[in-house]
Amino acid sequence: MRLKTSLLKEPKHKELVSCVGWTTADELYSCSDDHQILKWNLLTSETSRVVKLPDDTYPIDLHWLPRSVGGKKQSQAESFVLTSSDGKFHLISKVGRVEKSVEAHSGAVLAGRWNSEGTALATVGEDGQVKIWSKSGMLRSTLAQQGTPVYSVAWGPDSEKVLYTSGKQLIIKPLQPNVKLLQWKAHDGLILKTDWNSVNELILSAGEDCKYKWSYALEKPNTGSIFNIAWSVDGTQLAGACGNGHVIFAHVVEQRWEWKNFEITLIKRRTMQVHNVINDAVDLLEFRDRVIKASLNYGHLVVSTSLQCYVFSTNNWNTPLIFDLKEGTVTLILQAERHFLLVDGGGLYLYSYEGRLISSPKFPGMRTDILNAQTVSLSNDTLAVKDKADEKVIYIFDAISGKPLGDGKSLTHKTEIVEIALDQKGLTNERKIAFIDKNRDLYITSVKRFGKEQKIVKIGTMVQTLAWNDTSNLLCGIQDTHFTVWYYPNTVYVDKDLLTKTLYEKDASDFSKNPQIVHFVGNQITIRRADGSLIHINISPYPVILHEYVSSSKWEDAVRLCRFVKDQTMWACLAAMAVANKDMATAEIAYASIGEIDKVQYINFIKDLPSKESRMAHILLFSGNTQEAETLLLQTGLIYQAIQVNINLYNWDRALELAVKHKTHVDTVLAYRQKFLEDFGKKETNKRFLQYAEGLEVDWNKIKAKIEMEIAKERERAAASATVRASVTVQQ
Repeated sequence: MRLKTSLLKEPKHKELVSCVGWTTADELYSCSDDHQILKWNLLTSETSRVVKLPDDTYPIDLHWLPRSVGGKKQSQAESFVLTSSDGKFHLISKVGRVEKSVEAHSGAVLAGRWNSEGTALATVGEDGQVKIWSKSGMLRSTLAQQGTPVYSVAWGPDSEKVLYTSGKQLIIKPLQPNVKLLQWKAHDGLILKTDWNSVNELILSAGEDCKYKWSYALEKPNTGSIFNIAWSVDGTQLAGACGNGHVIFAHVVEQRWEWKNFEITLIKRRTMQVHNVINDAVDLLEFRDRVIKASLNYGHLVVSTSLQCYVFSTNNWNTPLIFDLKEGTVTLILQAERHFLLVDGGGLYLYSYEGRLISSPKFPGMRTDILNAQTVSLSNDTLAVKDKADEKVIYIFDAISGKPLGDGKSLTHKTEIVEIALDQKGLTNERKIAFIDKNRDLYITSVKRFGKEQKIVKIGTMVQTLAWNDTSNLLCGIQDTHFTVWYYPNTVYVDKDLLTKTLYEKDASDFSKNPQIVHFVGNQITIRRADGSLIHINISPYPVILHEYVSSSKWEDAVRLCRFVKDQTMWACLAAMAVANKDMATAEIAYASIGEIDKVQYINFIKDLPSKESRMAHILLFSGNTQEAETLLLQTGLIYQAIQVNINLYNWDRALELAVKHKTHVDTVLAYRQKFLEDFGKKETNKRFLQYAEGLEVDWNKIKAKIEMEIAKERERAAASATVRASVTVQQ
C-alpha cells in the first residue's frame, strides 16, 4: 500500500495555506493567509472561492461539525469552526456566511475541535488555556490553564475526556470535576500536533524532536512545509495545507487482498488487478467510481465504491452483482460463508451474496463510525457487536432476523472487552464467541442461552490478537511470545484437564511488537506485523481433517487418522470431541491412547449403567456439569441416582435436601455421611444432620438392599423402554 500524490501546476492560494477540511469524500475546503476560503471539488476538478475573510483575520485551524450521529444526519452539519490569530473562533456556514465570531483566547486560537456528537467545542490557545464551548458558541468551562501555549487538542472517543499538549507533555483531562488527569512525557521536543482515533483508541502525536516511524512512501513535492493534513471521511485520500499556497492531494493505491490462490491489488482509484497464482491468469476489474473498501473471503470479492457495491464470485470475474448503496461511506465489510455485512454512517446492513438485504440490526446508542473488525464479528447465523457505551457488553443478534438472540439479553463480562470473534462452523445452538478483555485474558462462551447464567470460561492469558478458522472451529492467537492454536477450544466444556493437551504452540518472538492476525484460512495463518509486512504460518492439516470426520460422525475414520498421525494432541482432541458427541466407545479408545486410565475406567462404568438416562447424566458429570446431570435424573424420576450423585461429590446438604423433599433414602444419606466422618476421625456438627440422625441406627444391610432394589427397578425400566422402542421400529 502507498500514497499517490497530485498537485496543480500553479497554487490557487497566494499565501501560506494554514488548514484544510473535508465536507464529503470528494469535497474539501482550504483556508490561507491570503484570507480566502476555497472549495475544491475532486470529481469535477473545480476550485471556487467561498468567502474572503477580513484582512485582519488569519486562519489557523478548521474543523467541520460532525455530519451524522448514531446514523442520523444533523440539521446544522453544514458548518465549521475556524480559529484565527486574533484570539477569536468563527462559526461559518458552508456557503461562507460567518454565523458568529467569539472572543475566545488572549493571543491566537491554535486549535478547535468538535466532539463526536457535535454538542461541544474545545479550543486551545497561546494563553495556555483549554476551553469548552456549547454548540452555539457559549463558554461552558475553562478546563485547564497551562503556563505555556497549547498547540493541539483532541476529544476522547467517548467525548468524556480531552487530550491536549503542554510543552513536551501530553495531558488527558476528564470533563468530570475532581477526576484525576493523566499526564506523561511523550516527546523530547515541543509537541505541535495530536489526535485520538475513535475506532482503535490510539493516540498520535508529532513534535519538534522530529521523531517518526516507518512510511509507505517517501516523496518530496514542491510544496514548502506542510502545516496541516486531513483524511477524507472514507479514509482513502488525504489533503495537505502547503506553505507555498498549494493544496496537495494523495490517495491510497496498491492495497492488497489475498485468499487461497488469489491476489487482488488496487492499482488505480477505480481499477483492481486479480492474479490467480495457480495458472498465472490476470483479470482487470474496472469500476465506475472510486474504490473505498473491499474484502476477499469465502470465494467472493465484495467491493464498495462511493455509490455502489459490487459482489464478484472467484469463479466468474466478468459479471459482478451490483446494487446501489444508501450511504456512500462504507467503513467496514465483514464476510461469512453465506452472507456479508456492510457498516456505514447510517447503520449495519447484512446482505446475501445475491445482493438481497437480509437484516439491519440496531441497538441502543449505536455508533457505527467507531466499529472495526475487532469489535464486530459475523458468522452464518449470528452477528456480535461490542457496545461502546459500556465496553463490558456484547450485543448478539440473529443474523437472519436482525433481532437479539436467545432471551434478548446482551452478554456481559466483568471487565472491559477489547476484541471479539465468533466461530464459523457447526450448529447455531453450539455457536461460540471468543473475546479478549483489557487484562488480555482470552475467554470463550456460548452465544445462545435462555434465562440461565452465561458460562464464560478463560482459556488463555496475555493474548494480543485472535482469529477462528474459516472451515473448522480451530482458534488461534498470539500469547505473549507464543503463537498458539487451540485445536478444539470446546474441550474446556468437556474435560478442562485436557485443554493444554489440545494446543499447538510456536515461538512468536520474531513477529515484532503488536502483530495482528489477518486470516486463518485452511491450515494457513496470515499475520501483519506492526511495520505492515505479512508473515504466513502453516500448521498441520490433520486437525482440520479430524474436525471434518467428527462433524460427519465418521468415528472410525477419525480413529484411523489418529493412529496414522501418532500425535498425542490429535488423540486428546478426539477424546474431547467424542465425549462432547456422547460417543463413549471412541472416547475410551482416545483416552487409553493418551494414558488417562482413570477416565477409561469411568467410561467403562458409564457404559455398564442400566438406563440411557443414567448414562447421559454421568456423561454430563464427566464434563463437570453437575447441575445439569442432577436435573436430568430428577426429571426422569431417578431420585435415588440424583441423591447418590451428590453423595459421591460430597454435596451432603444437597443430598439430604433431596432425600427429605422426596421422602426417600434419608437413612442412606445419613449412613454415607457417618462413614465419611468416621474415615476422617471427625464428629457431626451440622445441625440439620444431627436433627435427622436423632434416634436413627444405621443398618448397612438394609441400605444395601434398598440400593440393589433401586438398581433392579432401573434395569426393568430400561428393558421396558427398549421393548417399546423396538416395537415402534417394527411398526414403522
